[in-house]
Amino acid sequence: MKTVILGGTRGMGRAVARALVERGDSVFLLGRQSSDLEKCAKDLEHRSAGQAQVPTAICDLEDPSGFDAALDAADEALGGFDTVVITAGLFGTQEKLEEDPEFARRMLTVNFTNTVVFCENVRRRLLERGGGTLCVFSSVAGERGRKPVVLYGSSKAGLSRYLEGLDHRDREKGLVTICVKPGFVKTGMTEGLEPPPFAGTPEQVATRVVRALSRGEPEVYTPGPWRFVMMVIRCLPRFVMRKVGF
Repeated sequence: MKTVILGGTRGMGRAVARALVERGDSVFLLGRQSSDLEKCAKDLEHRSAGQAQVPTAICDLEDPSGFDAALDAADEALGGFDTVVITAGLFGTQEKLEEDPEFARRMLTVNFTNTVVFCENVRRRLLERGGGTLCVFSSVAGERGRKPVVLYGSSKAGLSRYLEGLDHRDREKGLVTICVKPGFVKTGMTEGLEPPPFAGTPEQVATRVVRALSRGEPEVYTPGPWRFVMMVIRCLPRFVMRKVGF
């Protein structure tokens, strides 16, 4: 595959990038910081079986004006990409988001509106060339309205529904849409939070995502037990959800 990864310099995105280059795929990194991109590109080049170069470009989900240029650079470097993986986004605890309305606004904009705008750009490009794969990280936080993640969860709920709609509409046209729904994963984003049962690692997530890319699975829960956890949560009546803190 010729894969563009937005968010591949940290956490789960970096683990996915490593897994792809180690199996011989071509990877193009998009991110906000040139220093992070350079460091990660060197790491990936070292891990690449063929010592292939890993090109990069600046792309910030808070700045949609740069989306076209970033994807143009990826197209030129890879000779036309066929896969895009988006792991970038913002996170904040419910307490932090309520205390900082400006950060809450940024988080909501980045996680839903700007991510969808970026996806629409990718969707048009891939369909024009006959199809491809769009893999986007949402979250189990968007499965149900829950007390601890009212704001963050709502941003991911919207993203999940958008991706589901794309899959229903465009798969027959050649666009494979994959919505990844991680549970709690031990990354810098969740540092300082108490890990619940079934907490995963970026490497576990990457292994599962690479398998989904090969199979074209429309929906991925990772680590695996979260599929069953959220199945139960979706079935709980509203009066129970009001009482529990999960």
